[in-house]
Amino acid sequence: MAKRSLAIRTFTPTATASAPTDLADNTYFGIVQGGSTTQRVVISEIYLGGQATVSSPTIMVLARDSTIGATISLGTNQTDAPLDSSTAALAAPTLVGNVCTTKPRRSTTLELLNLSFNAFGGIVRWVAAPGHEVQQAGNAVSIGETSLSAFTGGTAGLMGGHLIYEAL
Repeated sequence: MAKRSLAIRTFTPTATASAPTDLADNTYFGIVQGGSTTQRVVISEIYLGGQATVSSPTIMVLARDSTIGATISLGTNQTDAPLDSSTAALAAPTLVGNVCTTKPRRSTTLELLNLSFNAFGGIVRWVAAPGHEVQQAGNAVSIGETSLSAFTGGTAGLMGGHLIYEAL
């Protein structure tokens, strides 16, 4: 078990409608996909901090994906690191990032959290109560990949943040 932080220093999301619309590289916070067909991933915290210079009501949505990403990698300003410096490498590491060859598509029916906030200095932090974490299993549609991206409406603004997850 390894708790990790997927972080992004700064980016401006692109508001994207749910499926059948692809998420474009470097325009969403990121995706988390199981490293194997049996790996479970638990998301326990999401934090977003606004860095915009004008009022920017931004609709951020955590959702399962109806099309999963392929060849996932970290994008611009993104990092993925263990919270414990003595964490051993996983045999099947969880795939995270916001750059893919096959683009992910957010599901229209499996949206899990609405994290709307004003990116003009606002913050949004979701911390799961014990037993109420977002969980996923494997690496297939629609239970094995979760994405955090901007939805249409509002005005997406510059932000940064992190997502705490654990691979089991």
